[in-house]
Amino acid sequence: MDDDSGAGGGLSADRIEAARLTLTPLTVEDADDMVDVLAGEDLYGFIGGGPPDLDGLRARYARLAAGRSPDGRQAWLNWILRRRRDGRAVGTVQATVTGAGRRAEVAWVVGTAWQGRGYASEAAAALAGWLRGRGVDLLQAHIHPDHQASMKVAAGIGLRPTDLMEDGERLWRWERG
Repeated sequence: MDDDSGAGGGLSADRIEAARLTLTPLTVEDADDMVDVLAGEDLYGFIGGGPPDLDGLRARYARLAAGRSPDGRQAWLNWILRRRRDGRAVGTVQATVTGAGRRAEVAWVVGTAWQGRGYASEAAAALAGWLRGRGVDLLQAHIHPDHQASMKVAAGIGLRPTDLMEDGERLWRWERG
């Protein structure tokens, strides 16, 4: 499983439907909607950084939309979370896939205006199911030990905390038995 040849094992982001959300593969054009979603300073309390400007977000999305790290060892799969009822963007989910498509580091971000409505849980569950259905055997996430909401999301998709800490975040993981 440590072999990173083939990075994402040929995985690419597909549209994923959930009960209230559609996860659409990220494009550069999504920056126009997402700059407002990511604007709240409070959003960065646990994840670090700060709100992006539109040009910076477009540049970042251009890199991510390529689907692979520059060295080709990681597949970058990113989705915009859009409410099904009106198409409004509310956040993102991502999976960095390695190990020939068998390992994925997952993350989620929901704009502060849309937090507390279960969107992160719904999107993370849809993403985890999609990844598992494509043969991913190991899911993991790094979560700040004080970020109760993200810990709840992680537990909801079957991830369990480990004793490993990295850059102030605890590693959570699920592995196919």
